[in-house]
Amino acid sequence: MSPSRSRNQHELDDTEYGPSRTQQRRDALAVLAFATQLVEMQPAKLAKIDLPDDVRNEIANVRRITAHIARKRQLGFLAKVMRRYDDEAFAAARAALGVNREKLRQETAAMHRMEALRDRLIAEETSDDALAELIARQPDLDRQHLRSLIRQARIEKATPNKPPRAYREIFQLLKELEADVDDDASGDEAADDDDA
Repeated sequence: MSPSRSRNQHELDDTEYGPSRTQQRRDALAVLAFATQLVEMQPAKLAKIDLPDDVRNEIANVRRITAHIARKRQLGFLAKVMRRYDDEAFAAARAALGVNREKLRQETAAMHRMEALRDRLIAEETSDDALAELIARQPDLDRQHLRSLIRQARIEKATPNKPPRAYREIFQLLKELEADVDDDASGDEAADDDDA
């Protein structure tokens, strides 16, 4: 603080002149990141979101450009156009991106759980416990078919240059079982809503 300026003058500067340049830069970079997410969004999903017409046109312009520097420059211009609007104009788009991220995170976690279960089923020392857990959750499971796939996957693992066909089939089977559980859960929720 310079000796010629008082503490009160600095307090006035903050309230009178608005946000600092650093804060303005952070805000601009956040809008640029958001613009990048909109450009990378699938066209079908983007079409469902309510956006201002000029923003939608600029997104289309950015997508048409393939040269790296020109695309980066056009993306910066898109962010500039977006800064003209209030946050409310993009509330639906932010919500759609948030939902997509959460759904993607859940799908990834489910896939990792299925891969871990498959590895436990194939491993000799944990196979019986994993199979018992799976049967407890899925009593209608074709046990004979699953045991056959597990045996084949062990043979494939022990034999070099043999394609992991059974290994993949186990994953597909677990994926179908997971989808059945999700369908049953969503059906139960719908029945609960109907009862209410």
